[in-house]
Amino acid sequence: MLQHAFLGNEQLTEQLNTKSDHLYKYQYQRRNQQVRERRRRRGRRDKWKMAARDLTTRKAEDSGKRVEQQRQRQGLVCGVTAADDLSLVNATGSADDFYALQVYVWMNNKPERFSVSSSDAAIQLDMISKVHGVSSAEEYFLSLADKLTDRRTYGALLNVYVRYRMKEKAEALFDKMRSKGYAVHSLPFNVMMTLYVNLKVYDKVDMLASEMREKNIRLNIYSYNICLSSCGSRGSIEKMEEVFDQMVKDPKIFPNWTTFSTMATMYINMNMFEKAVGCLRKVESRIKGRDRVPFHYLLSLYGSVGKKDDVYRVWSTYKSLFATIPNLGYHAIIASLVKLDDIEGAEKIYEEWLSTSSTYDPRITNLLIGCYVKKGNTDKALGFFRQMTEGGGIPNSKTWEIICSGHIADERISEALSCFKEAFVADVSNKWRPRATNFSAFFKLCQDKDDTTSAEVLTGFLRQSRFIKNEVFVSLIGLSESDGTINNDELSTEVDTADITDDNDDGENAVDDAQMFNQLESTL
Repeated sequence: MLQHAFLGNEQLTEQLNTKSDHLYKYQYQRRNQQVRERRRRRGRRDKWKMAARDLTTRKAEDSGKRVEQQRQRQGLVCGVTAADDLSLVNATGSADDFYALQVYVWMNNKPERFSVSSSDAAIQLDMISKVHGVSSAEEYFLSLADKLTDRRTYGALLNVYVRYRMKEKAEALFDKMRSKGYAVHSLPFNVMMTLYVNLKVYDKVDMLASEMREKNIRLNIYSYNICLSSCGSRGSIEKMEEVFDQMVKDPKIFPNWTTFSTMATMYINMNMFEKAVGCLRKVESRIKGRDRVPFHYLLSLYGSVGKKDDVYRVWSTYKSLFATIPNLGYHAIIASLVKLDDIEGAEKIYEEWLSTSSTYDPRITNLLIGCYVKKGNTDKALGFFRQMTEGGGIPNSKTWEIICSGHIADERISEALSCFKEAFVADVSNKWRPRATNFSAFFKLCQDKDDTTSAEVLTGFLRQSRFIKNEVFVSLIGLSESDGTINNDELSTEVDTADITDDNDDGENAVDDAQMFNQLESTL
């Protein structure tokens, strides 16, 4: 106070204000420090949970290396060796899902430190299905505590059944969800409608959409897009356009790029190319942010309507917006150019892909090999195949089947049989869906050449494969279900080259199952 007595009023006021500022600043900093400390403690407590969720969207190599280092530092023991890790990932699923699942396993073994919510359980169930299969996912679901079995985990299991096209189990579970009051929003209906579209049971799609309206369950953008696909897939363009009109009139719905790409696909299937192009222009106007997927659809669909200039234009725009292009992007552009018979352009972009890509994708190579075979140039296909393998590329089952079809067309039985054998061996992930007509053509060739031995060898391969359980496939190739012999009267020498490089038998009409889990995950 004595010190203050020698100060003027202005000086005293200034000093007091300065002290007040310092005090306020100190209190502010202290409060922020306390907030940061609380966040740090909370972050340390939840770091494994966040890591598990984050891993599902990261690249396999980076995530696997990062979690493996964490496992070593934290003493996380999962009961498998590094070799086991690698073989399991290669055989059953991506490293993303595998290593993220290990984090969840570690969390489950530390209940005193981590509380697992139903959202966590739903994500874990989905990863289990991808890594270990449906039965393991079912076992996990049955082992869950009552507090974890809610609409989220039921929805995750339903999505698993739909992903694997298990119609009866999906319908039974959906009925159970209805009885428990879990089917009161659009998601489970969308999942089931996805199943019915992919199985081509279109009347069930209409029934579910009607049920939603009767129960005042609002159709969201996913619901409308699935209905568009359903109507278009059965050739009902008028009905599809009616659904689109309903979308436009719905004040809470804004048609997105998926809406117009779906309609464009349906117009293309009906040879209504002018309307298709109009929809593709709408797709371009609705691309947002850093989304690459619309470009893949545009490249494919512009190729389907014969618009080569637009294919190159979209490709140029795509490359200008992104520093790197994924394999799917190169697959889309090369497939379109092959479809447009611009083989020189396709080969040029293929060379560009080889020089820039860090990961080999046999599906891209299959496009050009299939093109050469389809044109009857098996020797060029074989040369391209040798170039691919010498460069370190590993052919998949489809690659071998394509080469095989060329040998069949050239009546080279021994070489064709060798390719069939390699195709069966390469099918370690059970994703190969062979063309029945190629088998039928081989059996017919053996009959014409009086080569019963080769026919019996291929029949033996089939008996040991999973395809023998597919009644439709067995009947298409002329194989008798009763005694396993070939019905020669039903064989044809025609080789299926209509879509020889297609690795997805569903074609472009199928609804993307991944969309459904993305929608599911957003609700967790």
